[in-house]
Order: sequence, then C-alpha cells, then structure tokens
Amino acid sequence: MFLICTHLFPRHGKSSSCHGLSSSRGCENALSALLPLHVRKLTTNEIAARAVVRDILRTPSFITQNSKIAFLFLTHGTLPFELLWDEFFKGHEGKFSIYIHSSKKRPVHISPHFYDRDIHSDEVTWGRTSMVDAGKRLLVNALEDPDNQHFVLLSESCIPLHTFDYTYRYLLYSNVSFIESFVDPGPHGTGRHMEDMLPEITKEDFRKGAQWFTMKRQHAVIVMSDSLYYSKFRKYCGVSKPG
Repeated sequence: MFLICTHLFPRHGKSSSCHGLSSSRGCENALSALLPLHVRKLTTNEIAARAVVRDILRTPSFITQNSKIAFLFLTHGTLPFELLWDEFFKGHEGKFSIYIHSSKKRPVHISPHFYDRDIHSDEVTWGRTSMVDAGKRLLVNALEDPDNQHFVLLSESCIPLHTFDYTYRYLLYSNVSFIESFVDPGPHGTGRHMEDMLPEITKEDFRKGAQWFTMKRQHAVIVMSDSLYYSKFRKYCGVSKPG
C-alpha cells in the first residue's frame, strides 16, 4: 500500500519551461510554481492552509496520566494475529485505544480488547484514494477521544516487536511523527504528477512512501484539516499505468 505526497513547505530548484502544457492557465500555474515561495504569490488556499498549520503546530502537547496511543487497524477482515495483540495489550488498559476499519467483511473477534471497536467502513481498493480515505476515517474516529495523543496505522499482518511499555514510552514521549517519504523518479512515483496539480504541488516536491505511519496528535489534526492538497491528489493522481 502506498501514498503519494508533497511537502507542505516545499523547496525549489531547477526550472523548466511550460512547453506542451494544454492551456494558458496550465502554463501560468507552471511558471508560478517555478518561482521561489518568497517570490511567487501564494494562492488564497495556500495562505489559509499555512495559517491553519502554523496555529496547530503552536498548540503544545499535553501528556498526562490519561494519555493514550490509538492503534488503527486497516484490514480486509478478521485479524489473524489478534491473540498476539491481546497479549501485547493485556495489563495496560487505559493506555491505548483500538479502532478497526475492515474493507471487505466484518471481522470476527476473539479478544475482548477488540470487541465493539469496528468503525463504519467502506470498500478499499489498492492504489486508489479510497485507501487514504480509510486511513482518514480511522484518524477522525480516534481524534474524537482527546486522550489519544499518538496514532499508529497498522495492517492485519503487523505484529508488535517490543513490549507495550517500551512502545508507549518511545512513541508518546517522542516529539516527532514517523512517516516514509522518498523520491521515486519512475512511473509509479513522480511519473504520476500531473500539470493540473500546479502551482501548489510541483514535480520536484513529489514524494512517495508506504501508507503506514505513527503520528503525533498535532500532525493528525493537520492531516484531517487539509482539503487543498488532498483534493489535488484525489482529482489528478490516479493509479499508474503498467510498464
């Protein structure tokens, strides 16, 4: 499962012409995107997005004795390692929350920790924005609990490699989120960039990464508050063609 993403505060380097763009509007967007941010006039939506992000990041983290980690399971159906996770969670009630999004069939649970933790789910297709939608659906459900301060997206094939206490301390007291982001110059990476994404999303700022993440609450709120960049990917970034 993969996500394609862009930097919210991008860097700019080499320029290119707008030769071959399909419209004057596309050419205008392309030329605007080539300018450094301190020169290029930001769109109204970009200004609004940056203001929201700045305010969210200024909100301090509040770690209390009630702070929890939200475990978000994105699955096809029943969790094959549910009993292993049950042992992982046992004895740490009150320090975690569980949310399950099943894309194909309702899971059968054998652990009391997983009972009644299924959220409203829709069908998910690999490589489509429905995967992003499912992750956001899990996030928004978990954000409703103010005690959830860190969020971990997992698949049904994930298993814990450390004790709960180690995981809890490591994630909750870290000041960063953990996501994958790298440049893929091939057709399955920057090859999926489209001119319609300009000026907000340039080809050189295009990044690819696995969907799975661990995320601080502030960053989760940023993800859910964004509509500008998400809408660009939803409209213009489809499944890459084989080859």
